Amino acid sequence: MNALALPTRRDEAWRYSDLDAVATVWPLGAPTRIDVPAGESAHHHLLQDAADGGIAIHDYVVRVGDGARCDMHILNIGGRFGRVSIDVTLGQGAHFELGGAIIGRDEQTLEIITNVTHAQPDGTSGQTIRSVLAGRATGSYLGKIAVARDAQRTDAFQSVKAMLLDRTATANAKPELEIFADDVKCAHGATVGELDKAALFYMASRGMDPVLAQTLLLRSFVAGVFDSVEDEAVREALEAAALAKLGALA
Repeated sequence: MNALALPTRRDEAWRYSDLDAVATVWPLGAPTRIDVPAGESAHHHLLQDAADGGIAIHDYVVRVGDGARCDMHILNIGGRFGRVSIDVTLGQGAHFELGGAIIGRDEQTLEIITNVTHAQPDGTSGQTIRSVLAGRATGSYLGKIAVARDAQRTDAFQSVKAMLLDRTATANAKPELEIFADDVKCAHGATVGELDKAALFYMASRGMDPVLAQTLLLRSFVAGVFDSVEDEAVREALEAAALAKLGALA
C-alpha cells in the first residue's frame, strides 16, 4: 500500500478500522523504532488511554538482534479509535513476548495488529491477547507469524480470547501463520465467548453484589497479561487502569 494513500477495507490490516477516524489524522508520522542489540533485553509498555472521542494510532517497528529479547505490554482502552501496530523481526535465537489487553465500550473501535517475522533459526515468540467489549464496541486482533525458509527450530504461539458483555459488541480475531521452514513448532488459537452465567448465579446466591461479581470475573479473565512486567510501578499502573475500565463496563 502507498504510505500516503488512505487505507481502505481492501487493506487487510485495516479491514475493521474506523476509517472515518483514520482519515482525520492521515497521513501518519514515522513509526517508533525499537532496536535491541544482540544479547541484550528490552522492556516496553504502552497505556493507550486517549480521551473520549480521541484518535490514537501507535506504530512500532521492532528489531531484535541475535540472542536478544524484547518484552512488550499493551493496554488499549481509550479514545473513539485506538490502534497499536507492531512489526517485529527476530534474529537467531531471539525472543519476542507480547501481552496485550483491549477493553472497550460504547462506540469505541480498538485494535492490536502484529506482524512477527522469524528471519533466523532458533527464534521464539509468544503473544497473549485478551479483549473485553461492551455496548457497540469493536475490538480486533490481527496477528501474523511469518517463518522464513532458513528459520528452522522456530517456536511461536498466539493465544487470543475475547469476552462480549453485550450482543451488540463485536470481536474480530485473525491469527495467521505463514511458514516456509519445515522444523518448527507454531500454534495459535482464538475464542470468543460471554460471561459464565452459572458462575454469576453462584456468586449472587452467596450474597455477592452482581456488579462486583461481574468485575471479579472480568478481572480474572484478563489476569496474567501483565504478570511479566518487571517494573512493579508500571505493572500496578497497567492493572489499575484495566480494573478501572472493567469497573466502568459493569
